[in-house]
Amino acid sequence: MSDAAYVFRSVWRVAASPQHVYDILADVEGYPRWWPQVRSTRRLDDTSGELTCRSLLPYDLTFVMRREVEDRDARVLRARLEGDLVGTSQWTITADGPTTQAVFDEQVDVGIERLRAAGRLLGPALRFNHDHMMRSGEKGLRKHLATGG
Repeated sequence: MSDAAYVFRSVWRVAASPQHVYDILADVEGYPRWWPQVRSTRRLDDTSGELTCRSLLPYDLTFVMRREVEDRDARVLRARLEGDLVGTSQWTITADGPTTQAVFDEQVDVGIERLRAAGRLLGPALRFNHDHMMRSGEKGLRKHLATGG
């Protein structure tokens, strides 16, 4: 990993069955309906698609996700990322008492040269940006579930 490498972990807790949460998170094409920072998705083939995301900072991140693991029984989704983000992301969905816990782990390098160059200076802002996006995604998923999603 480079100086522009980041490791993120987010834990979401939602009131829905683990399988239902898995199904929603497996439907990457549906993310823009409930996750405001996922601006667009485009299916490329049966195992990959392009996503464009934008949070608080004034730039879009566009990357291709190639699904490596789609384990419905274990409720694990893992993808390799290429483009403005390079690395891996993974959802692990489990029951947590009366709720479901969805853990998002991501290990990425920034693929945008100007952000890579400023990585040490912008690191806290990039982390804040990512944290905002993840909090907003959890809120969006909760609202989506509450309205019948």
